[in-house]
Amino acid sequence: QVQLVESGGGSVQAGGSLRLSCAASEYIVSNICMGWFRQAPGKEREGVAAIEKAGSTTYANSVKGRFTISKDNTKGTLYLQMNSLKPEDTAMYYCAAERGPYCSGSYWQWGQGTQVTVSS
Repeated sequence: QVQLVESGGGSVQAGGSLRLSCAASEYIVSNICMGWFRQAPGKEREGVAAIEKAGSTTYANSVKGRFTISKDNTKGTLYLQMNSLKPEDTAMYYCAAERGPYCSGSYWQWGQGTQVTVSS
């Protein structure tokens, strides 16, 4: 099981942008569905976006049009580009991986998270 390590979080004003990265491995990123999740204080973990092996993507309605999930297979890295950030985007963001190429919601590998704070 590969270790997933998130980075790129920080504090930003509303309307700003951040790009999160998740370092995995070339094998995992190239062959496995990966996703981003977030958890705000007092709330349950929420699925944000996911990308399948072949590149098909899905997004939570709350982030459609603002966030973009992508990956670099060769670098073994997953990304989440977050634009037009809102205070409600404030959360700990986690990357995760499934076992297979299709996204079925069965994530079994998780990173430790990176904090995103959006101020008004």
